[in-house]
Amino acid sequence: MSQSLSQTFLAITRNDTDLEWLQGALAPLGQVVSVGGGSLDELLALVDVTFASLVFIGLDRDHVVAQSALIEGALEAKPMLAIVALGDGMDNQLVLNAMRAGARDFVAYGSRSSEVAGLVRRLSKRLPPVTPSNHLGGLTVLYSVQSNADGALLSTHLAQVVQKSGQQTLLLHLGLPRGDSLALLGLESSFHFGDALRHLRRLDATLIDSAFSRCEGGLRILAYASTDEPLEHTSAAELYMLLSALRHHFQHIVVNLTGQQDSEALRTFVSHCDKLLWYTDQNVLDCRRNLAILNFWREKGMKLDHSRLLVDRYLRDVSPDAETLGKSFGMEVIATLANSPQVRLNAKNQGVSLFELAPRETLTQGLRTLGERLAKRSEGIIKRKAGWFDRLRGAQ
Repeated sequence: MSQSLSQTFLAITRNDTDLEWLQGALAPLGQVVSVGGGSLDELLALVDVTFASLVFIGLDRDHVVAQSALIEGALEAKPMLAIVALGDGMDNQLVLNAMRAGARDFVAYGSRSSEVAGLVRRLSKRLPPVTPSNHLGGLTVLYSVQSNADGALLSTHLAQVVQKSGQQTLLLHLGLPRGDSLALLGLESSFHFGDALRHLRRLDATLIDSAFSRCEGGLRILAYASTDEPLEHTSAAELYMLLSALRHHFQHIVVNLTGQQDSEALRTFVSHCDKLLWYTDQNVLDCRRNLAILNFWREKGMKLDHSRLLVDRYLRDVSPDAETLGKSFGMEVIATLANSPQVRLNAKNQGVSLFELAPRETLTQGLRTLGERLAKRSEGIIKRKAGWFDRLRGAQ
C-alpha cells in the first residue's frame, strides 16, 4: 500500500456519526476503516490486510459482555494489537469493563480531536513498527470528477503497456459510464466486480484464471456490471479484502475511477494506491469541479503526495497551459496527452487499440511512455509464485 498515508486504524462504532467523528479526529494521521459487521473473524482478517496495529471498539451497556469478549478475543489472537475502547465517559462501569478486557485506553465519544490524536500518537510510539507486505502488486488509480469514455480509453491503454512490460496486470474498471473498457476491447464478461465482492473467500488463482475476462496479450479485466451496487455502497472493509487478494495475484493493477462521486470507498482507493493520476483537461469548468473535491479532501487532512496531474486533449496554444494547471492543482504534471479527436473516435467506434490503429500518433506515443513509466515503478516488486505466472503465460 502507499506510504503516502502514515497509518490505518480499524473501528467498530455505534453508528456512522461516531465513525465520522473518529475519522475527522484522525484524518491527519491516517484513515479510519469501519469493521462492517464487527465480528471477530472480520476484525482479524482486516488487521491482516491493512497492517493496522490500533483498533477502536465501541462499548455500550446493552452489549458490553459481547464487546468485552471481542476485545479479549482480538488480543488473544493478536497480542501486539493496541485496542482503545470508545463509550460514554461518564459511565465508570464501561471504563472498568474495557480495562479488564485488555483495552489500552478509553476515549469518550465527542472528545476533542486534539485529545484523540494526541492519544494515538502516544500509543503509536510504544507499538511495534508496521511492516507492510513487500510482495503486493503495484496499484495505479486514474481519477477525475467528470465521467466520459476517454477515461476508459486511457486506462485500457496504460494497462496494456504495463502488461506488455512483462508484469501480470489487471484493469479494474470502476469508472463511469460502466463497462466501457470491455466494449473498447470487444469483450464480454460473465464475472464482474460485484461477483468478486461476493466471492472474496474464493478469490484464488483458479477463479481468476477461469472467470476474469482476458484480452489479447494477457491483460485481465474486472469491470462493473449494470446490476452491481454503486461504489459508494461498498464498504472500505470489503475493498481492503478485495484489493489484498488481487494484489497478491497481480503484479500491477490499473484502476479507472473516473466519474465516481466522493465516498469512503473512493477515498480508500485514492489513499492507498501507489500512484494517483488526477485526470483533467483544459476545460475550466471541469477543472473547477476537480479542484472542489481535491481541496475538500486536503481540508479533511487526506495526504495526496503520491498524486500527479494528467492533462488530456492538450492544446499548446490554449489557456490554461500545463504549467498553470499544475500550479492550480498543486501537483506535478506527469504527462500531457494530444487531442487527436479523429484517432480517438476511430478507436472507440472500431474497438481497435491505438497501438494497432495509429502506432505513430502523438497520443499513442504519449500513452506508451506514461505506461512504461508506471511499469517501471513496479519492477522492484518481488515476483509471485512461479506456478501462478507460469500457468498464465502457458495459456497465452
